[in-house]
Amino acid sequence: MDYIGRQAKLQKALEKNRLDGLLVTHLPNVRYLCGFTGSAAALLVTGDRSLLFTDGRYTEQARAEVQGARVFISRKSSLVAVSLWLTNNGRKHGLKTIGIEAEHLSVAERIRLSRTLKSGFRLRPAPPLVEQARMVKDGEEIELLRAAVNLGASLFDIALQTIRPGVKETEVAAAMEFAARRTGAEGMSFETIIASGPRSALPHGRASQAVIPADGFVVCDFGVILAGYCSDMTRTVYVGHPTKEARQIYEAVREAQRAAVDAIRAGVRLARVDVVARKVLQKKGLAKHFTHSTGHGVGLEIHEAPRVAAGTMELLQPGMVITVEPGVYMPHVGGVRIEDMVVVTEGGCEVLTPTGKELITI
Repeated sequence: MDYIGRQAKLQKALEKNRLDGLLVTHLPNVRYLCGFTGSAAALLVTGDRSLLFTDGRYTEQARAEVQGARVFISRKSSLVAVSLWLTNNGRKHGLKTIGIEAEHLSVAERIRLSRTLKSGFRLRPAPPLVEQARMVKDGEEIELLRAAVNLGASLFDIALQTIRPGVKETEVAAAMEFAARRTGAEGMSFETIIASGPRSALPHGRASQAVIPADGFVVCDFGVILAGYCSDMTRTVYVGHPTKEARQIYEAVREAQRAAVDAIRAGVRLARVDVVARKVLQKKGLAKHFTHSTGHGVGLEIHEAPRVAAGTMELLQPGMVITVEPGVYMPHVGGVRIEDMVVVTEGGCEVLTPTGKELITI
């Protein structure tokens, strides 16, 4: 990873935003900028240097992982350590206005930081500079995401082998998660969703003790973390013999998902992708049952910028990796969602998820 290049781009952004430095406390942002994967750290990026503050648990790990930043090991918390460094060294380096990641810094942490800093420094909420950079993936990131997607997709075969009437949803999730670990995943991107029968109408129906009924949809939404990068996919299967109405609902969602994927290309507004999916469902009389956004960015976090939703004026750019996941959820009846991860290209997109989308019955 080009950590030094990423820091250099951030330094240019600091100048444009009239910031002398940025205090990075969101750990995925710290990892993105310098490679550190520990659970406690703060990264101070100024116009001419980067400084990582962590504690003694990570002395060797920081030395091995961190690139482009000087490492400080402290017995105090990372925030206290960076504020003491600023107090002792900030003025001679011309540091006065320090940007903070307001969305990731708690009120208590902000108070602690302000109390430790001496007067003469100004803490200012900064724009999401690192998140904006993370939206567009480089070639190495895309290959890591592709590997995570392929590993995650292989778990769908385990789901198909395990889903049967009378089996608990948690049993299906457990079989998938065990297989994920055995094949090299660091963990799951999020709590595996196995939602069957009427529970399939819950968009985030995490696997429960409910048993899979003899008739109905089963929504399977899952993903893995591999080399720090996440995958995310959803497939919906039917246990039993689907009615004509069930097939129509499934095909409507499939058509909406295909239309949304076809609408993706560089220069298109993200909101447009959402609109396209909803129009298909509107024609089928199902739009009111589509209750969430059409997708989101994926990378070091399972949900990150950009958001594929109504009102999102951001333009798609080559290298963005997003999900496309329209769904229909009918309370007390059931639901369907189909989700792929795609990478945006100049002329369209590449669907990373390799799994077919025809209705599978069990």
